[in-house]
Amino acid sequence: MTQNRRDNQIPTAQDVIAALDLQSHMEGGFYRRTFQTDHSTVETAGGHRYLMSSIYYLLTRDSPIGHFHMNRSDIVHYYHLGDAIQYSLIYPDGTLKSVVMGNDILAGECLQLHVPGGIWKASQLLAGIAGYGLVSEAVSPGFDYVDMEMGSRLRLGQRFPEHSMLIERLARE
Repeated sequence: MTQNRRDNQIPTAQDVIAALDLQSHMEGGFYRRTFQTDHSTVETAGGHRYLMSSIYYLLTRDSPIGHFHMNRSDIVHYYHLGDAIQYSLIYPDGTLKSVVMGNDILAGECLQLHVPGGIWKASQLLAGIAGYGLVSEAVSPGFDYVDMEMGSRLRLGQRFPEHSMLIERLARE
């Protein structure tokens, strides 16, 4: 009798990447678009967008940071499996909010997280057994790279000097 993989071990990051057909993402980590509302679009300041799109997003020990970036659209994140992921959100007024997504809801970890458009966001894999954390993101209006801005250390550090240490760690050059 063949033992089921789930009975004796958790999948590795490479297993998850292969099973979900994930590709490297410019923010860091890995992703794959899983859905878009082909039948329905909406007009935005940037042009026509799908009403909604969704992706898988994975951070790993080898790619543990989703670098600071800002989207115009609202995003709802859904935690799936693996280790917890900490999100750092910087609001336009400089308010910093830290949220941990994971399955330990009794310790305050969240299964869902809403990030409004216009908020600077970075994510970081927290140490754990799996070596990866997997979430999904639902974006409305649907994601388009034109609607995303990567945060630079210099510009974000000048705009939010009170968060310069965090920005230095979680923003790209």
